[in-house]
Amino acid sequence: MNLYGDYANISALTRILHLNGIEHTVDRLSLNDEPDLCGYDFIYVGSGSEENQKLALSHLITYKDDLAEYINSGKFALFTGNSFEMLGESIESFLGEFEGLGIFDFKTVEQNKTRTTADAVFENCEIDKPLVGFINKCSVIEGVAEPLFSVKIGLGNTKDDCFEGVRKNNFFGTHLTGPVLIKNPHFLLKLASDLAGTSLDDDFHFEKAGYEVTLKELSKTFKLA
Repeated sequence: MNLYGDYANISALTRILHLNGIEHTVDRLSLNDEPDLCGYDFIYVGSGSEENQKLALSHLITYKDDLAEYINSGKFALFTGNSFEMLGESIESFLGEFEGLGIFDFKTVEQNKTRTTADAVFENCEIDKPLVGFINKCSVIEGVAEPLFSVKIGLGNTKDDCFEGVRKNNFFGTHLTGPVLIKNPHFLLKLASDLAGTSLDDDFHFEKAGYEVTLKELSKTFKLA
């Protein structure tokens, strides 16, 4: 589940923790591992092909109660791309219907051989600046009770939805890629600070400059107020 260079999200997070002298370890888990999910402080899952998503789902179904306990306890998690679709009730695809982890009530329907792509600008009232990135998906998601973002530019959970992703406690699920923490250093700083329980410093001068250019160009292209 690393389709869009998602490993860079973890690289960015470890960079800011190291900069602030915060000791940490990173475990990279695969289908052959049997993790103690509740023993972690932060869980990240990136995006994958539709085939790899189903493989990951078949593995994670064993841990659905542990993952539900983890999310309900308020621990931090970020699922990007199609990975958060696994946490719903089901995923319907041209291969059949797959049982989801059932942590959320939404249902995902994949569009056979039809992908939708778009640049994106999303907002969340708890984050001081909009987030930018890219959406590439072949699914619609119905029944999200608590979305993560409001859509200013781009694609929502469904074709005409003004909201995107899913949020519960400190769980963040979004189709936004980029990778999302690299393209949005202010979100990275907030996430890392909240995770550490204290305000952190950063040295993301180039990333911040890149973010400002991206937001300016997207706003200009799409005439965003």
